[in-house]
Amino acid sequence: MELTQRQIKVFKTIVEEFTRTAEPVGSHTLMNLLDFSVSSATLRNEMAALEEMGLLEKTHTSSGRIPSSKGYRYYVDHLMVKHIEPKMMNALQSIFDSRNISMEEVVRQSCDILSQMTNLTTVALGPDSRYQSLQHITLIPLNERSAVAIFVTNHGHTENKTFQFPYSVSMKDLTTCCDLLNERLVGVPLNEVVDRMMDLKPLLAANVQRHEMLFEAFVNAFVTFASDQVYFSGQSNMLYQPEFADIEKLKKMMNILEDSSLWREIASKNSGTMVRIGHDNANLLEVDDVSVVASKFKVHGEEEGQLMIVGPTRMPYNEVVALMEYVSRQIEEMFNDD
Repeated sequence: MELTQRQIKVFKTIVEEFTRTAEPVGSHTLMNLLDFSVSSATLRNEMAALEEMGLLEKTHTSSGRIPSSKGYRYYVDHLMVKHIEPKMMNALQSIFDSRNISMEEVVRQSCDILSQMTNLTTVALGPDSRYQSLQHITLIPLNERSAVAIFVTNHGHTENKTFQFPYSVSMKDLTTCCDLLNERLVGVPLNEVVDRMMDLKPLLAANVQRHEMLFEAFVNAFVTFASDQVYFSGQSNMLYQPEFADIEKLKKMMNILEDSSLWREIASKNSGTMVRIGHDNANLLEVDDVSVVASKFKVHGEEEGQLMIVGPTRMPYNEVVALMEYVSRQIEEMFNDD
């Protein structure tokens, strides 16, 4: 598809103005926005040509035009200039300058800041437990009624869990329990560990005095560890987007945001930075005018995660894509250096 230089300027201006205002852009508005002189009639002709190419759409309520899904795709692929506001970069940098902070906390704080700054919804996906197995368990007593359990996977992912026991537990019971679990559970996929724990219950009962209490503590910890690690921030931002003013459409979108398996499926199609626009998501999201920008990060050799920003197709792609790439790059540098 070949556009003239004037058509490119007209189209790019319409995309960026509609992104800013959510209002269809007409020829008179364009005349005031363009940096060259052209008649209203000429602009109408150019807009009609862009509409015929499928890049613009005409709404029923206005004589102005709005970008189509195909138009946003053309903008992202050919015209977008990535940009981050300094205030956004400074706010995010304060997280990456922190020390003694876990990767999970960095990702969560980044999501919170991104959702606040973009007024969109952010999604973070941690490593998929189906592809990890338990490598080691360490149990560190704090006092007679508490201990810290450290779980490590074959991908180097580490999770800490503090146990608070209703009764005192001997050092011998803690050591025996930990040794049995390491002996029988190493190499077991995380999503199968709880079932294997059930098989170990008689063995624990025969060797550990407080076996029921320790069994319950570890099962609860494994359920949390093996659960789908999906974090959402800024879901309520959808309430303020004019595209979701229809309550039924908003309800459908909120249900979609709660379906972690769906976001896993979207993430599985991404190998770096991905921009899925409107109809790209129709088969998965069942909502037409929704876009997803995702960026993958990789730390500790093999452990992968993804950040996503979700919102209407009318989002500032130049800013959102730049932010996604920046945050993913900073997470990699922060934890791979460590």
